[in-house]
Amino acid sequence: MATDSNYGAFMEKFILPPSSSSPGLPLSSLTFAVKELFDVEGHVTGFGNPDWARTHPVASSTAPAISALLNAGATCVGTTVMDEMAYSINGENVHYGTPRNPCAADRVPGGSSSGSAVAVGAKLVDFSIGTDTGGSVRVPSSYCGIFGFRPSHGAVSTSGVVPLAQSFDTVGWFARDPVILSRVGRVLLQLPEVTPIRPTRIIIADDCFQRSSIPHNLVAETFSKAVQKLYGDDVLKHEILGDYVKVRVPSLRHFMTDNSQSDQVYNIPSLAALSSAMRLLERYEFKNNHGEWVSTVKPDIGPGISERVSDALRATGENIDLCRSVKEEMRDALSSLLGDFGVLVIPTVPGPPPKLGTNAPELEIFRAKAFALLSIAGVSGLCQVSVPMGMHEDLPVSISLVAAHGADRFLLNLTERLYDLLKQDIVPASL
Repeated sequence: MATDSNYGAFMEKFILPPSSSSPGLPLSSLTFAVKELFDVEGHVTGFGNPDWARTHPVASSTAPAISALLNAGATCVGTTVMDEMAYSINGENVHYGTPRNPCAADRVPGGSSSGSAVAVGAKLVDFSIGTDTGGSVRVPSSYCGIFGFRPSHGAVSTSGVVPLAQSFDTVGWFARDPVILSRVGRVLLQLPEVTPIRPTRIIIADDCFQRSSIPHNLVAETFSKAVQKLYGDDVLKHEILGDYVKVRVPSLRHFMTDNSQSDQVYNIPSLAALSSAMRLLERYEFKNNHGEWVSTVKPDIGPGISERVSDALRATGENIDLCRSVKEEMRDALSSLLGDFGVLVIPTVPGPPPKLGTNAPELEIFRAKAFALLSIAGVSGLCQVSVPMGMHEDLPVSISLVAAHGADRFLLNLTERLYDLLKQDIVPASL
């Protein structure tokens, strides 16, 4: 068992015992850690920045999501390091250090829920809690070789959670195996047990995989073989997702560009436009949430994130209604594509985790490609799970499954069933 001193995952260690010691509770004997933007009574909610911690009082109550886990029998062992103000997907914090990726020590752990992912990947806790606005659970779960679940938008209470952008904020969670992932999901989503439902269609987004730097046979083909064994050939479908989105989300035309250089960066123009719309609305809401504090306190914010915050402070209301139209159209488009029990299969991220200290221009190109994928569920508000697919060239790889809004229980069940077959054909990470 690794210790937190080896990985730097924890911001503060303490013990919050379960509300009941009954052995019959769904999360009895499990331990978990919490991202440092959840209120925990008696502790400062630091939001990844020392100036935020300095200017905010201790929390007077605990976030409902955390209370639900304690009531279900789990023990909280502390809060974890995160990216400043949740405004990055790298996992590097200039003030508190960067948690060490347990799969690849020379690579970023992913953020902004970096410490939460590392705590699980390094076997410091059984599961952990984070938030996912633009990808902050899905990215670090992929980079650290574990499961990460972003629920349907609005499915889990965000009360007592410092917001980034409410139109996209979700409470997500990490686990090393799909059984614990499901157990946590049943508690947070307040879902009863249901009989697993056979998916009506499982759609491979061919264009997304073709542009990934991970060899196609390592992820999409391995996944397809597991689907065929479990459900037969007829359930598998293929889609050029970029073309589908371009036709079905007409408001995206306002965010499209004819710049060929931009096309090389983003790969799929319609998904690049989707990402642009998402980030515009995210900046606008970040400014509304935190602009006054930033302008008044003038906090010390690290490189990369400080530029993002400055961009947000310059945000105006221009095109915000168009962004909201894109959200509605995107959910309708994917709902039509998937139906009640369909699944869209995409890469979680466009490639393996970047190296620590990657130069800013190279990192920005990778981020742009990543957000084109992450915005699919982010904008539509659908649920998504990142599934570890083992190691390739000593680096973790993953795949993501996206299901309809409200189909979280279905997606968790499907992940459990498929992973029993998938794990037979993948190279596991070893600590």
